[in-house]
Amino acid sequence: MLLRVAICILLLSLSSALVAAPCDNPDLVVHAITFTGNETTREKVLLFELNIAPGDTVAAGELEQRLEENRKRLINLRLFHEVSYTYTCEEGRVAVAYTLQERWYLYPFPVFTLADRNFNAWLEKKDWSRVDYGINIIRRNFRGRNEEVRLRFQRGFNKRLEVVYRVPYISRSHKLGFDLGIADYRSRVVDYRTLNNRQRFFEQEQGVPIKRTSFTTGLTHRQSVQRQEGLRFTYVQETVSDSVLLLNPEYFTYALQERQYLRVDLTKVINLRNSFVYPLTGSYFEAIVAQTIFLAGTGAPITTLRTKYVNYQRLSDKYYYTIGAEAQARLSRRHAYADNVALGYRSLVRGYELNVVGGQHFGLFKQGLTRELLQLDGIQLKFIRSPKFNKVPLALYANVFTDAGYVVDNVYEQGNPLANRLLVGAGAGLHMVTFYDFVFRAEYTVNREGNRGFYLSGRFPF
Repeated sequence: MLLRVAICILLLSLSSALVAAPCDNPDLVVHAITFTGNETTREKVLLFELNIAPGDTVAAGELEQRLEENRKRLINLRLFHEVSYTYTCEEGRVAVAYTLQERWYLYPFPVFTLADRNFNAWLEKKDWSRVDYGINIIRRNFRGRNEEVRLRFQRGFNKRLEVVYRVPYISRSHKLGFDLGIADYRSRVVDYRTLNNRQRFFEQEQGVPIKRTSFTTGLTHRQSVQRQEGLRFTYVQETVSDSVLLLNPEYFTYALQERQYLRVDLTKVINLRNSFVYPLTGSYFEAIVAQTIFLAGTGAPITTLRTKYVNYQRLSDKYYYTIGAEAQARLSRRHAYADNVALGYRSLVRGYELNVVGGQHFGLFKQGLTRELLQLDGIQLKFIRSPKFNKVPLALYANVFTDAGYVVDNVYEQGNPLANRLLVGAGAGLHMVTFYDFVFRAEYTVNREGNRGFYLSGRFPF
């Protein structure tokens, strides 16, 4: 009996050695890459996202690193809840198997949003009439090709009808993408002027004070999910009522009630962050060059240059540091009030959420220290059968930060006292990341003017 056991152990050891030995070779050949769990997503779409392919030679010491890098590439497509991999070695050949858990791709979201720039601006008024409602239907991963179709039908304070179709691959090389969008927007209220860095609003009793119709199309050169270049063309027609011009003749240039323009945008993005939802390590770079050409003499041409760079570093097992900067230059012979947008919208210094700081140019600096408090792969909801919904990930982070910004305004500075001076804000907050890329931030901040406040937000701060 003992002899049989010894022989079995010896055979198992020899078998393990035969399998493991080839993995110790300095170079390995990727023999096969397979996927399981992709019920909707086409395999060729997944293969294109990887930076390895069958037939490639990979150094043995780099194999784990390459496979993990490609796992992150797949997860950052935002098509899957989970991505994992295994591999086997035999005679110097590697077979890789990725296991995927697909998300739910049809989202008939009800629209119930606030009409103001952010929640804090709405909370200052607490006006329940300033809400938008409707339905937003999103079909992601259409035809299993990572295409996206959006239909938004919105009523309430702001009326909007929008249709968008995005195709990431229109060439055989899978490097060229295309998108098309049409939108019609009408609002009951328009911000016609800024005084003391607060928007002043005009609500019209009959009709609407502003209407905007836009058509946009673009081409994307997509090296991977991390590296992309884009060329976009947008046609916009805007009309304001005569009451708006009485309140602010410079709302559009030359005191015009209507204008039309074509905007051409050239963009470059290098997104090397570990997560596109709530990044902790890696880097992000973005550059945009845009030219706005007004038609029929309805405005002066505008050249816009914009860039952004952020670096994310791991300091220790639980601590992370983020530092980044953003800048914009807008060049034109004449600036309309409607185009005098700087901080307070897409970009802002935290602590100034209730303010808008218009201008032609701006610079923004941000840094933050993050401490991971909780990281759960998923809370299992046993009463839900579908694997697309029954596992809820949850992460909590504590964060302290400082922001600084400077806006140059040589046109409308009279009602814009926060322009042409240094803006500084600092604070601490709690960030939560959970189901389907949802980010929630609760932060307490103080700014240079001595204003303090508790602010809520639903997006990553930088």
